[in-house]
Amino acid sequence: MPTIFIDDKPYEVKAGKNLLEACLSLGLDLPYFCWHPALGSVGACRQCAVSVYKDGDDQNGRLVMGCMEGVRDGLHLSITDKNSRGFRKQVIEWLMTNHPHDCPVCDEGGSCHLQDMTVMTGHDYRRFRYKKRTYKNQYLGPFIYHEMNRCIQCYRCVRFYRDYAGGEDLNVFAAHNHVYFGREKDGVLESPFSGNLAEVCPTGVFTDKMLREHYTRKWDLTMAPSICTHCSLGCNITAGERYGELRSISNRYNGEVNGYFLCDRGRFGYDFVNSENRVTKPLLRNRVGEAVDEKALMDHLKTLFATNRFMGIGSPRASVESNFALMELVGKDYFFSGMSENENLHTKLIVKILQNGFLHSASLRDVQQADAVLILGEDVWNSAPMLALSVRQAILKSAAREALEHTPLPEWHDAAVKELVQEERGYLANITVAGSELDSLADEALHAPPDEIARLGYAIAHIIDPESPAVKNADEQTLSRAAEIAARLQKAKRVVVISGTSACNEPLIKAANNIAMALNQADRKADITYVTQDSNSMGLGMMQAFGLDKAIERSEREENLSLIILEIDIYRTLPANIADKFLSRFKHIIVLDHLHNLTTGKAHVLIPSASFAEADGTLVNNEGRAQSFFQVFVPASPFVKEAWRWLYAIKGLQAPAVNGAEPHPDMILGLLEKVLPEFAGISKVSPPHDFRINGQRIPREPKRYSGRTAMLANIAVSEPRPAQDEDSPLSYTMEGFDGIPPSSLIPFFWSPGWNSIQSVNKYQQETGGPLKGGDPGVRLFKAVNKNKTYFEHIPHPFSTKPDHLLLLPQFHLFGSGEMSMYSKPIAEFAPDSYAALSAKDAEQMGLKDGSMITINIGEKNIALPVAVHRAICRGILLLPAGLSESMGAGWGTWTKINYNGQS
Repeated sequence: MPTIFIDDKPYEVKAGKNLLEACLSLGLDLPYFCWHPALGSVGACRQCAVSVYKDGDDQNGRLVMGCMEGVRDGLHLSITDKNSRGFRKQVIEWLMTNHPHDCPVCDEGGSCHLQDMTVMTGHDYRRFRYKKRTYKNQYLGPFIYHEMNRCIQCYRCVRFYRDYAGGEDLNVFAAHNHVYFGREKDGVLESPFSGNLAEVCPTGVFTDKMLREHYTRKWDLTMAPSICTHCSLGCNITAGERYGELRSISNRYNGEVNGYFLCDRGRFGYDFVNSENRVTKPLLRNRVGEAVDEKALMDHLKTLFATNRFMGIGSPRASVESNFALMELVGKDYFFSGMSENENLHTKLIVKILQNGFLHSASLRDVQQADAVLILGEDVWNSAPMLALSVRQAILKSAAREALEHTPLPEWHDAAVKELVQEERGYLANITVAGSELDSLADEALHAPPDEIARLGYAIAHIIDPESPAVKNADEQTLSRAAEIAARLQKAKRVVVISGTSACNEPLIKAANNIAMALNQADRKADITYVTQDSNSMGLGMMQAFGLDKAIERSEREENLSLIILEIDIYRTLPANIADKFLSRFKHIIVLDHLHNLTTGKAHVLIPSASFAEADGTLVNNEGRAQSFFQVFVPASPFVKEAWRWLYAIKGLQAPAVNGAEPHPDMILGLLEKVLPEFAGISKVSPPHDFRINGQRIPREPKRYSGRTAMLANIAVSEPRPAQDEDSPLSYTMEGFDGIPPSSLIPFFWSPGWNSIQSVNKYQQETGGPLKGGDPGVRLFKAVNKNKTYFEHIPHPFSTKPDHLLLLPQFHLFGSGEMSMYSKPIAEFAPDSYAALSAKDAEQMGLKDGSMITINIGEKNIALPVAVHRAICRGILLLPAGLSESMGAGWGTWTKINYNGQS
């Protein structure tokens, strides 16, 4: 490692870094604006100036920008000398000449990077007394508020939005002192990653509009580490509460998962926690609904469980603890997943592949390191948007990595690397049913029915490794494409193969496995990534429960059963008529959920369960990484509790816990490991509930938190006792350990002098690297098996059926999520109902855009307008997943259609 001298002190630093990165990694304070660890260096703001000397005897030195000068052994520099300090102070004064004095009303006030850097440089008095330059602000949609007068021209916004995320509708306009960052005209930002502008921007130009509506200072939020629940990727988030409402979701850095960014669904889809549709009290239903107290509820439940046999339905959006508690309550033979049999089998197949141990399940960071990506049948842009963003980085950066092997140019030199690479990029084959936004980046963008994609996948695997089964009767076009894709993949050094469950096709999942196995050689690494549908689909799949179809069969052959349903609306999975028949067979139905839905409407006993913001628990993401989330605030209703707490309380009615011990998450996870060994290691996902540092808890509230007394002054002027938490090491106060806690327990990022989200650099082993102590999460799948096992079931060629179409879901980033649709801004972007079919099918049927067709789902006929889709092939019918018309659709089945408008 090179040794550099900073103000005459020697430091060992990592080679290949620039001086700004080196200083920040050493814990030294050096101000900056335009640099960002995910975006690289452009030297635009001139704020990170340091003095560099020829040697230890040089007394003059020269000013350089720290972000634009690489480290080298023996280099001498100073960050405290008079020249560099004076230069930085002068630069910040220039930048602040037109900045408004609006910190008291600015949403970034108190958590602003510009404030931090201004104080750090010592600029505290303004000499500028002339008229300030002003701009007209733009309407940018429901997510982001625009206040252009605060801009300091650091260029971070356009560099992230356009270069990193691929958005095209935000740009920089004009020049010199009139530079403007925005859209050509007012309008909604089109990128699904636009919310990151609120964190990327070092000032208050782009701010969180949903938080702005509440106008809560960020440092007045009670915060806790949590996990996004809107897809299977398990992005790390910080959730913030004020006045008993969830008011903010911001990025929580995890170097292996989401890094510095979130998608807009994850950032803004939280309002279901505050919904008026919340279940807040227990309800016993006979002829009319009757709210009861907890004692009456438990007495009633004790009677029910003493005289009835219960079957349990788990949920892929409920925590591992809650699903296991339900399994413990009803018994493993009577525990079923809440997924359809199709989705359940596919998820368990993915679990089996990853547990086999031959292939490494790629994290989002692993995907970014790939130099070739093959997507097989999964529209990741809509089903897992942060994965799509990682694919984009892999394609753009792999060419740069290859080029940099033959030049001394450093990777962090963003502008120079772009100039070097020009239009070169890594290889992407995006093979999907209906295309996606990634098609524009792909070298090979193919659209085909799922079976044909699977056949192509099997053919690719066979070409790479002849031991993989061959596709019989394959046409020349398929073999030619397979050969071309195989050749490109074989040239790569690190490949990631991506597939998932949204195409409702088992051969697709197996074909992806065969390709990755065939590619994985001593001189070439190949990883696999599978996308599942919900935040804990993988955790539920690992429990090896049968799906809803098997639950229906059990209810048909076994009489006098009662049912308990955990946090799932089965009407989203089963056709309404089948769900009605299924539920009608049970003597008693108990439902635990936090929102009213069609299933809760059928409950004889309705129990309010806590949302992720009010609960502690664990989720297992698509790569098999178990991660903890923690309660952000205590719910106002004393009846709202974690589902696992209710379930263990019910179990205690039959067999009281030993010593009357209250359950807590680490106790449940320890028991889970003993009962289901496949979860080995999950109890280490975070420190135990009694973990303390120097006898102190970790505060949920920053030191500047205020208002606890004033908030409740209408009740009492004395400060109330803070809520007590016996389930985690966190406290509901600002008092506690003053330092950096274990990575899984970091409730917010803050350091003296670093009040903004940029303070994350103080928590990292090195800037842009892992958090100190390692990134959060425990991987439950280990790549240890050295034996290849190829799947051999190859589907027959896809063929159409008269008057029938293969029914498949079309996922939408906004609209397909059950919970996110309760956020008004998300719901605004949800598509209208439609039935998408190919241009050839539409022409044959005499249909055009807007024509009405009738589709049979279960025993129900649904009329939908036609959307002619240019990308999909004949024989395919796409319905938007998650919308009411498509709820309970039998995905992956052939459905009869009537295009004369008759049922």
